[in-house]
Amino acid sequence: MALLLALLLVGLAASAATYFAARREANEMFDYQLRQMALSLRDQTLQAQNLLSPDFDYDFIVQVWDPRGSIVYLSNQNTLLPQSAQGFDTVRVNAETWRVFTMRNADKTIQVALPMSLRSDRAAAVALRLLIPIVASIPLFAILIWLLVGRGLAPLASIARAIGRRAPDSLEPLGESGLPGEVQPMVAQLNGLLERLGQAIEARKRFTADAAHELRTPLSALQLQLQVLERAQTAEQRREALERLRAGARRASRLVEQLLTLARVEPDSPLTPTAAVRLDRLAESRVAEIEPLATAKHVELRLGRIEPIVADGDEDALGTLLVNLLENAIRYTPPGGRVSVDACMDGGAPMLAVTDNGPGISPGDRERVFDRFYRVPGAGAPGSGLGLAIVKRVAELHGARIELADGEHGAGLAARVRFPSFDAKRERSSPTSQEASDD
Repeated sequence: MALLLALLLVGLAASAATYFAARREANEMFDYQLRQMALSLRDQTLQAQNLLSPDFDYDFIVQVWDPRGSIVYLSNQNTLLPQSAQGFDTVRVNAETWRVFTMRNADKTIQVALPMSLRSDRAAAVALRLLIPIVASIPLFAILIWLLVGRGLAPLASIARAIGRRAPDSLEPLGESGLPGEVQPMVAQLNGLLERLGQAIEARKRFTADAAHELRTPLSALQLQLQVLERAQTAEQRREALERLRAGARRASRLVEQLLTLARVEPDSPLTPTAAVRLDRLAESRVAEIEPLATAKHVELRLGRIEPIVADGDEDALGTLLVNLLENAIRYTPPGGRVSVDACMDGGAPMLAVTDNGPGISPGDRERVFDRFYRVPGAGAPGSGLGLAIVKRVAELHGARIELADGEHGAGLAARVRFPSFDAKRERSSPTSQEASDD
């Protein structure tokens, strides 16, 4: 409807412009004719006897005056026009308005005139004849637009009906055969959205099922510890049962915390707007945060190679990544071991690295440890199997690449996260500006 209304408005505007332009051209043509008639009489010799009126009436009036002001020739005895100045003029005689062209020569003055009403009628007739094709084409174009647009929108209406008939859990792709070329990209994008939505829902289902399975064990353990506590006869038995209950509650709390963290970094949970993050300062703050855990296990936690480097990302998410790497390293490093953190440039790109001298991970398991709830067989330290899955997901959200390798001298494990090169301009300005603000 809007398209038809636009066509009507444009057609009316074009018609009006054409009408007035045609009238202006017609009036200019009539003026040209008046001038040409006057020029044709310029070299003619007219005598007074030519005053006799012709046998028929002309639309034009021609008057010729001699230098003394006497009329030499008059084409219409009923109308006498007053002498005018050189050129075109408009005068009113006998209740009629005339368009007059006057040409003055040394031997005579020639006047040629035409009624304005006649000029207007003929100009309007010319303009209307030009308007007929334009006006006639408007309804024709309207019908064509109605048919073509209706035909073009028919597939969209069909797709809308197909979507309306679907069940809420139906994510099958829409059919793309027989669709116009203009509609196919939209349907392809919609099918891509349905596919991604299906993958996200399936991932949530697997996550929920895995979470329920993993929570069942610590909750069952808590119930058993409560039963043991209830059956304890002595203070020593109650103390031991209570300590086991506390440990079980801590493990369950840690598992729930890890599950919530993983849910926040799921594929359909985008990051907050990114900004420049100083990785060196992030490493220093997270090492200070985890220091008590390392001290309690008698593991040396230290900063290694620290350089003022910047990455584009979300500081909280990157902090979660580093904390999980540190907790994993401390958990699997035996007492007396060592864990170090590096934040530096590596191969022209920012890198975070956590290195320990623990038992490490065999090359065959280094890919699988990023799967949810997977734990290396025989691992002595407790855990949920979610830490490295969280690390991998946060790295993916930042376009970073994570790799596991042997630690120093082939012992332990080195987890390295390499980030994309930061924008040169922001890299130059962000550290200095942040340092200035901190100073």
